[in-house]
Amino acid sequence: ALEPLSVGLAIGVAGALTGYLSYPSFYCSYVECCSSAGQRLNATALKVQLDTKLFGQHLAKDVMLKAVIGFSNNPNPKKPLTLSLHGWAGTGKNFLSQILAEHVHPAGLRSKFVHLFLATLHFPHDDKLKLYKEQLQNWIRGNVSACPHSVFIFDEMDKMHPGLIDAIKPFLDYYEQVDGVSYTKAIFIFLSNAGGDLINRAALDFWTSGKHREEIQLKDLEPTLSVGAFNNKNSGLWHSSLIEKNLIDYFVPFLPLEQKHVKMCIRAEMIARGYAVDEEIVRAVVDEMTFFPKEQKIYSDKGCKTVQAKLDIHED
Repeated sequence: ALEPLSVGLAIGVAGALTGYLSYPSFYCSYVECCSSAGQRLNATALKVQLDTKLFGQHLAKDVMLKAVIGFSNNPNPKKPLTLSLHGWAGTGKNFLSQILAEHVHPAGLRSKFVHLFLATLHFPHDDKLKLYKEQLQNWIRGNVSACPHSVFIFDEMDKMHPGLIDAIKPFLDYYEQVDGVSYTKAIFIFLSNAGGDLINRAALDFWTSGKHREEIQLKDLEPTLSVGAFNNKNSGLWHSSLIEKNLIDYFVPFLPLEQKHVKMCIRAEMIARGYAVDEEIVRAVVDEMTFFPKEQKIYSDKGCKTVQAKLDIHED
């Protein structure tokens, strides 16, 4: 039989250890925890990362910084932050959403609180629309219940069945709670190629008129994007109640990338691989890429999307 002193000591040690292990800072250093309500994003760090890694997108950087930091600093937002990112492939939509996710949850896309939906992977069949709506609602409800600061990223919106995204309309609206769950601290991001032609045309018009791309303002593009997405059957937001009820906070345009921006992407990729920047290789990679319009060859038709693959060919 154990003596009372030994039993008491064992219980005391066990109690102390249990308390120590359950202490949030210790526990969360080993197991990912949801961001606390008082946590604020590091605006300086986010800006530095966007400035050094996202090229040629002054509008997107400015809008995202103001929107996300303002949302983070608001202790009582009235609705979730909802952003719709538009532009051609390779312009940085996915990249920016990943950077944002990492600043909300350090594990980024690997975080259990960051959820990426791909239209062609998660919602491939048009005849299962009703099932997808139910599954989507249940998934969002369950995950926001577990972490109010959840981030949801919907990629390939232009390939999503019209009407599907309206299933989440109640979660994006100005409700304090829906069935006992508050969604006001969550972030929803939609990524779409739809509207890319409108953005490219506007950028080319600025170039033709002798204006700098940095002179393009959000007001020059956002109304057109909103109407274009609403009336485009291939936008995923066709006749969507999210637009009709003004539940998307910002339509964020991603401009087509010029040759100088593609070169920045190549240099950044070389540095990320641990190489010294070789300008001959930079020029060689750019020379293999195609630009439009055909005569002027101003903008990359694939942005920076093929940079990694093309750089692989030039590795020693």
